[in-house]
Amino acid sequence: MTDLQLTARLCEGDIPSFKLFESERILAFLDIQPLSQGHALVVPKHHGAKLTDIPDAQLEEILPVVKRLAAAIGAENYNILQNNGRLAHQEVDHVHFHVIPKPNEQEGLGIGWPATKTDMDKLKQLLTEIKAKM
Repeated sequence: MTDLQLTARLCEGDIPSFKLFESERILAFLDIQPLSQGHALVVPKHHGAKLTDIPDAQLEEILPVVKRLAAAIGAENYNILQNNGRLAHQEVDHVHFHVIPKPNEQEGLGIGWPATKTDMDKLKQLLTEIKAKM
Protein backbone atom coordinates (compact mmCIF):
# COMPACT_ATOMS: atom_id res chain seq x y z
CA MET A 1 0.00 0.00 0.00
CA THR A 2 1.41 3.41 -0.92
CA ASP A 3 1.60 6.33 1.50
CA LEU A 4 -1.14 8.07 -0.54
CA GLN A 5 -3.40 5.03 -0.25
CA LEU A 6 -2.67 4.61 3.46
CA THR A 7 -3.43 8.25 4.24
CA ALA A 8 -6.53 8.29 2.05
CA ARG A 9 -7.84 5.14 3.74
CA LEU A 10 -7.17 6.64 7.19
CA CYS A 11 -8.97 9.86 6.24
CA GLU A 12 -11.91 7.91 4.80
CA GLY A 13 -12.16 5.74 7.92
CA ASP A 14 -11.35 2.51 6.04
CA ILE A 15 -8.42 1.92 8.40
CA PRO A 16 -9.27 2.19 12.10
CA SER A 17 -7.54 4.96 14.00
CA PHE A 18 -7.74 6.55 17.41
CA LYS A 19 -9.26 9.74 16.00
CA LEU A 20 -8.89 12.87 18.14
CA PHE A 21 -10.22 15.48 15.70
CA GLU A 22 -11.52 15.66 12.16
CA SER A 23 -12.68 18.41 9.83
CA GLU A 24 -13.10 18.71 6.06
CA ARG A 25 -9.37 19.45 5.68
CA ILE A 26 -7.50 17.65 8.47
CA LEU A 27 -7.42 14.56 10.65
CA ALA A 28 -5.72 14.17 14.04
CA PHE A 29 -5.17 10.79 15.70
CA LEU A 30 -2.99 9.02 18.24
CA ASP A 31 0.24 7.52 16.91
CA ILE A 32 0.24 3.70 17.11
CA GLN A 33 4.03 3.66 17.63
CA PRO A 34 4.33 6.55 20.11
CA LEU A 35 7.55 8.04 21.43
CA SER A 36 5.61 8.91 24.59
CA GLN A 37 2.07 8.77 25.95
CA GLY A 38 -0.15 11.18 24.02
CA HIS A 39 2.02 11.25 20.85
CA ALA A 40 -0.39 12.29 18.10
CA LEU A 41 -0.36 13.08 14.39
CA VAL A 42 -2.16 15.87 12.55
CA VAL A 43 -2.44 15.38 8.78
CA PRO A 44 -3.95 17.44 5.99
CA LYS A 45 -6.39 15.40 3.90
CA HIS A 46 -4.93 16.98 0.75
CA HIS A 47 -2.09 14.73 -0.40
CA GLY A 48 1.39 16.16 -0.62
CA ALA A 49 4.72 14.56 0.17
CA LYS A 50 6.31 17.79 1.44
CA LEU A 51 4.97 20.90 3.12
CA THR A 52 5.59 22.96 -0.03
CA ASP A 53 3.28 20.56 -1.95
CA ILE A 54 0.22 21.51 0.13
CA PRO A 55 -1.86 24.57 -0.88
CA ASP A 56 -1.95 27.27 1.79
CA ALA A 57 -5.73 26.98 2.19
CA GLN A 58 -5.32 23.32 3.17
CA LEU A 59 -2.84 24.30 5.92
CA GLU A 60 -4.84 27.09 7.60
CA GLU A 61 -6.33 24.81 10.24
CA ILE A 62 -3.20 22.81 11.04
CA LEU A 63 -1.41 24.95 13.66
CA PRO A 64 -4.57 25.94 15.56
CA VAL A 65 -5.46 22.24 15.88
CA VAL A 66 -1.86 21.32 16.80
CA LYS A 67 -2.02 24.01 19.51
CA ARG A 68 -5.38 22.74 20.85
CA LEU A 69 -4.09 19.18 20.81
CA ALA A 70 -0.91 20.11 22.69
CA ALA A 71 -3.05 21.80 25.35
CA ALA A 72 -5.46 18.84 25.54
CA ILE A 73 -2.61 16.35 25.96
CA GLY A 74 -1.55 18.40 28.96
CA ALA A 75 2.20 17.96 28.63
CA GLU A 76 4.29 20.73 30.14
CA ASN A 77 7.06 20.00 27.62
CA TYR A 78 6.47 18.81 24.07
CA ASN A 79 7.82 18.92 20.52
CA ILE A 80 5.97 19.79 17.32
CA LEU A 81 7.75 18.00 14.47
CA GLN A 82 7.23 18.04 10.71
CA ASN A 83 9.87 16.42 8.47
CA ASN A 84 10.35 16.87 4.70
CA GLY A 85 12.39 14.30 2.77
CA ARG A 86 14.31 11.16 3.68
CA LEU A 87 17.46 13.01 4.83
CA ALA A 88 15.21 14.95 7.19
CA HIS A 89 13.85 11.64 8.59
CA GLN A 90 10.49 11.64 6.77
CA GLU A 91 9.31 8.02 6.57
CA VAL A 92 5.80 8.53 5.19
CA ASP A 93 5.40 10.52 1.97
CA HIS A 94 2.40 12.49 3.17
CA VAL A 95 2.73 15.71 5.17
CA HIS A 96 2.08 15.14 8.84
CA PHE A 97 2.77 16.98 12.07
CA HIS A 98 3.76 15.15 15.23
CA VAL A 99 2.75 16.40 18.67
CA ILE A 100 5.17 14.59 20.98
CA PRO A 101 4.98 15.02 24.75
CA LYS A 102 8.41 15.12 26.47
CA PRO A 103 7.67 13.96 30.04
CA ASN A 104 11.29 13.13 30.92
CA GLU A 105 14.76 12.61 29.42
CA GLN A 106 14.01 9.04 28.29
CA GLU A 107 10.59 9.43 26.67
CA GLY A 108 9.56 11.62 23.77
CA LEU A 109 11.73 13.02 21.02
CA GLY A 110 15.49 12.91 21.44
CA ILE A 111 17.53 15.13 19.14
CA GLY A 112 21.00 16.53 18.71
CA TRP A 113 21.67 20.08 17.57
CA PRO A 114 25.07 20.29 15.89
CA ALA A 115 25.24 24.08 15.68
CA THR A 116 28.16 25.62 13.82
CA LYS A 117 29.94 28.96 14.10
CA THR A 118 28.46 31.58 11.78
CA ASP A 119 30.26 33.68 9.18
CA MET A 120 28.19 36.88 9.41
CA ASP A 121 29.06 38.03 5.87
CA LYS A 122 27.86 34.73 4.42
CA LEU A 123 24.75 34.90 6.60
CA LYS A 124 23.95 38.40 5.26
CA GLN A 125 24.37 37.12 1.70
CA LEU A 126 22.06 34.19 2.43
CA LEU A 127 19.51 36.58 3.92
CA THR A 128 19.48 38.62 0.72
CA GLU A 129 19.10 35.51 -1.46
CA ILE A 130 16.23 34.04 0.54
CA LYS A 131 14.34 37.34 0.88
CA ALA A 132 14.54 37.84 -2.89
CA LYS A 133 12.75 34.50 -3.40
CA MET A 134 9.97 35.17 -0.89
